[in-house]
Amino acid sequence: MSSLPEETREWLERTGFTVSDPKLWLEALTHGSFNGGAANTAEADYQRLEFLGDRVLGLSVASWLYNAHEAPEGRLSQRLNALVSGSTCARIARSIGLPEHIRLGKQAREDGGADSDNILGDVMEALIGASFVENGYDKTRDCVYRLWEAELVGDSGKAKHPKSALQEWAAGNRRAMPKYEVVERTGPDHAARFTVRVSVHNVGEAEGVASSKGEAEKRAAQAFLEEYG
Repeated sequence: MSSLPEETREWLERTGFTVSDPKLWLEALTHGSFNGGAANTAEADYQRLEFLGDRVLGLSVASWLYNAHEAPEGRLSQRLNALVSGSTCARIARSIGLPEHIRLGKQAREDGGADSDNILGDVMEALIGASFVENGYDKTRDCVYRLWEAELVGDSGKAKHPKSALQEWAAGNRRAMPKYEVVERTGPDHAARFTVRVSVHNVGEAEGVASSKGEAEKRAAQAFLEEYG
C-alpha cells in the first residue's frame, strides 16, 4: 500500500486539517481509477468518506445558516443547496490547491480528471469525511467554516429565481424535475389571471396565481420551496 507523500501531508495541515492517520487521508484523495477499477484492492478510494463528508458538510452549513439568519425554511434551503453544491465544493477545492494532490489513474488524469467539478467536489467532501472520522464534528465544522468563509458571507443562493432554485433543490435531493401546468385561466385578455400548479413526483405540489403565466410559475415555485424545501 502507498504512503501519504510528505508534501501532501504538509499541504493538508496548511489547509487546516489535522492529520493523525495518513492512511485515512490517502483514501480520501484516491479516485477509483487509481486502482484500475479493481474491486477489493488494497488502495481504497474516496467514495465511503465522500458519503460521510457530504452529510457533515450539509449539517455544518445548515447550522451556520440557521444561526446567522431569520429567513424562512424555503430560503434557507435555497442557500444551503447552493453552498453545498458540487460546483461550490469544486471551487473551494481549486482555491486550496487540491487538484495536484488527487490520486488518479493515468487515463483519468489525461482526460482532465484533476480539473473535473465532479471529482474535485467529491474529493473535497471526502476530506471533510476524513476530518470527521479523525477529529470529530466540532473541529471539522470549524474547518468547514474557515474554508467556506467567503461563500457563507457572499451571495451564493441569495437571489436565485424561484424556478431555478426549485430545479436545483430537486437535483440536489435526487428528485424528478418540477412539472408546471396551468390549471385555471380566468378573466378577459386584458386582465387575465393564471393559476399554475407545480409538482415534484413523490414530494408534493403547490400553486401560484398571477396576471401572467410566468409570474404564476414563479409564485408556485416559491410556494413549493416554502412548503417542502
